[in-house]
Amino acid sequence: MCGICGFVNKWDEKKKDKNLDLMLKRIIHRGPDGEGKYIDENVALGHRRLSIIDLEGGKQPIYNEDGNLIIIFNGEIYNYKELKEDLVKCGHEFSTKSDTEVILHGYEEYGEGILDKLRGMFAFVIWDKNNKELFGARDHFGIKPFYYYYTDDKFMFASEIKAFLDNEDFVKELNRDVIPAYLSFNYSPLNDTFFKNVYKLEPGYYFRYKNGKLDLNKYFNLTFDEKSDDYDKLVDDISETMKESVKHHMISDVEVGSFLSSGIDSSYIVSLAKPNKTYTVGSDDPRYDETKYAKDLASKLGIENVSKAITKEEYINIIPKLMYHFDEPVADPAAIALYFVAELASKDVKVVLSGEGADEFFGGYGYYRRYIDAKFYNKLPFWFRRGVSKVCSLLPEVRGINFLVRSGRTLEEDYISVNKVFLEKEAHKIVNFKANYPSNKEICAPYYKEQSGQGNVTKMQAIDIKFWLVKDILQKADKMTMANSIEGRVPFTDIEVFKLARTISYDHKITKENTKVALREAAKRDIPTEAYKKEKLGFPVPLREWVREDAVYNMIKDKFNSPISLELFNNKKIMKLLDDHRNRKRDNYKKVWAVYCFLVWYDEFFIKN
Repeated sequence: MCGICGFVNKWDEKKKDKNLDLMLKRIIHRGPDGEGKYIDENVALGHRRLSIIDLEGGKQPIYNEDGNLIIIFNGEIYNYKELKEDLVKCGHEFSTKSDTEVILHGYEEYGEGILDKLRGMFAFVIWDKNNKELFGARDHFGIKPFYYYYTDDKFMFASEIKAFLDNEDFVKELNRDVIPAYLSFNYSPLNDTFFKNVYKLEPGYYFRYKNGKLDLNKYFNLTFDEKSDDYDKLVDDISETMKESVKHHMISDVEVGSFLSSGIDSSYIVSLAKPNKTYTVGSDDPRYDETKYAKDLASKLGIENVSKAITKEEYINIIPKLMYHFDEPVADPAAIALYFVAELASKDVKVVLSGEGADEFFGGYGYYRRYIDAKFYNKLPFWFRRGVSKVCSLLPEVRGINFLVRSGRTLEEDYISVNKVFLEKEAHKIVNFKANYPSNKEICAPYYKEQSGQGNVTKMQAIDIKFWLVKDILQKADKMTMANSIEGRVPFTDIEVFKLARTISYDHKITKENTKVALREAAKRDIPTEAYKKEKLGFPVPLREWVREDAVYNMIKDKFNSPISLELFNNKKIMKLLDDHRNRKRDNYKKVWAVYCFLVWYDEFFIKN
């Protein structure tokens, strides 16, 4: 696990070196163990290293045999030993024992075809000195981040946007057009970011940059092929696939620990991996604290569990620092917990396992049961439900009304991900400008088209993988572990696991009684407690109540009345959201928090930095 950065231009070597040093300094937390650079008349490549595999010999950049190809890499390739055997048979000579060099020689041998052979998490670039071409790629599901700054005559890249801030070529401008979409999705949903001309390389894509031109290509398509296989065989297959995935994710030359919550996902991984140490955070409010479940599981497995109770003050005070580490505003309350559990683990280990991806791959969200729960109402003619929906959409948002609104819309009209915050029309009404940005329906349309012919639950899974998993879940996992200089690994979000999960039929994912049905049955074999039964809770903190308390209310109110807030937002409307929540007229805490987190983020990048 590391941090990479670089740029292509014609500066002299001294100026390149100075700017590259500044970029590397910004991401030193991603790799405190070492630094490497390559600079020539065309390009500058930088690498910060967190030593995990081949501790002595794996320093980067790494060169091929004739020195024409140079690679810098962030991630882990879990099948690198198998790939290396094939490459040695093809005549390639290795100077290290690292997985990085396997990618390099694999590119020599197969070109971009190497991407179809890699199992792991990765973001890397390879500079071809002879052809003066930069090649780069990002893993299938976007576990590792990759950002680039691209204008007519400038190109730079990095693991984190903050690396661009000190580069002389970077022009920092707010991309305010994305704000309404952020208020709905909870993140920037397309490949653009909150900074103009800064983009995310999408998962499953590679690029070539040559002579000032950027060429983007997709190498991985998210496809599903549901099969009504024998249930017992399916459970056997899940059990074996997960055991094999966890085994691969344990490959390391340093100790591997694991995060552990009270739910099935991390409990299953810990039960299979049996690491020496596990890490849990909870709330100092006993109503929301579930650390006892984690300690119970660890005790039964005979392994150590280290836990920490987070106070309200710790939670609130850390937010500015985390907004800086996120690079973009993140309003997911669970993200803060990830920082604290990563901080806890960083005292002992460099690598941790975590449970991201299980819900999206195996059908874990309660929202996926909407078609079972609404089975009776959905028997009514659609034209009737449509009319009811239009009338109800004019009424205030409450639980029953929301159900009637959704039930009269097609999935493609209504569903943008499991964690929608603002309604689209509401998001546009609270900003003081007209955003030049696609509608939510237009944003999701290409992905619905890809899943044409699939059932609604599969379509929701695809949308959640493409948006919620990639843009929120995996990014907060990467940024919060890296903020503490440790590597997070996600055995569920694995290409081989997905190859099995994509075939699971609807009734083996969702029933009236439960979610992740087949996965729970497989986990039951290995989890020595009843954690396989537990509903998903995330990290339950009483944020809803905190926002009503004087201290937090006044903190948010001050931000809502700041100059940038008055410029970008309708003050009357956002203050009404805050006051209605405080007075218990509406449950608006998610909406309030989304606006507040954006304003804190803005302060970090446009006021302080």
